[in-house]
Amino acid sequence: IMKLPHCHELIIKVSDGVLTITLNRPHKKNAMNLALVEELMSVVEKVKDEGSIRVIVIRGAESNFCSGGDISGMNFDDASNTHDPMWLFNRTFGKMITLVNNAPQVVVTVLEGAVLGGGIGLACISDVAIADINTKFAMPETRLGIVPAQIAPFVVSRIGLMQTRRLTLLGEHIYGEEAKALGFVHYVTQNKDELETQLNNVIAKIMLCAPQANALTKKLILQVGLVEHEQLLDDGASYFCNSLKNEGKEGTAAFLQKRSPSWSN
Repeated sequence: IMKLPHCHELIIKVSDGVLTITLNRPHKKNAMNLALVEELMSVVEKVKDEGSIRVIVIRGAESNFCSGGDISGMNFDDASNTHDPMWLFNRTFGKMITLVNNAPQVVVTVLEGAVLGGGIGLACISDVAIADINTKFAMPETRLGIVPAQIAPFVVSRIGLMQTRRLTLLGEHIYGEEAKALGFVHYVTQNKDELETQLNNVIAKIMLCAPQANALTKKLILQVGLVEHEQLLDDGASYFCNSLKNEGKEGTAAFLQKRSPSWSN
């Protein structure tokens, strides 16, 4: 049985192939401190090669997703070089987002209440994002005189350069429907019950897809723009052959026999 790290800042639950990670600092609207960031990294790292975990759901305690980095713990003096604790905290946050972004599992974020700063960074690397209609999204860093340093590249990847310029350079906030229109989120729900129903629907759909095929598909599409085009297509052909020899055998047999494949049972 897989042993998950013991966490103070997160609530961890595993059920039927779904790992639910709840950011648990409700007194701070789940703002992230270094301990939370490191715990999140250790959990995602631990399940990276765990085939039984097919979905990672990230949400926040008490109807708030995440209000960004915890600025109350920041030291504003001498924040200058790569040995500085603030540099390390900021850069560690970027490493955490990158790690979650590259998780072979399907990552789903459940967005409620406040999704600010670093919280937007987390939302931007989820494969599927579900938001309550009243969820507030903002990158208020520039209004505080600081730079959204680690999240900016991920926001550009998610919603494009022009909209990122507007939202970062004005620091303004938007809500569920506009967040969907911009591409931050995929589904907007009207209330708590609908949010949970949509989450269950998304998980059910993920479970119809073969886990290794999903992992390789995700790996391939995350390389777009980073790897030369022909190389990407060569890699894609290798992944395709690999999948044919493995899950593809079962998937095509199930299709021909008009039954569900083994992974969806």
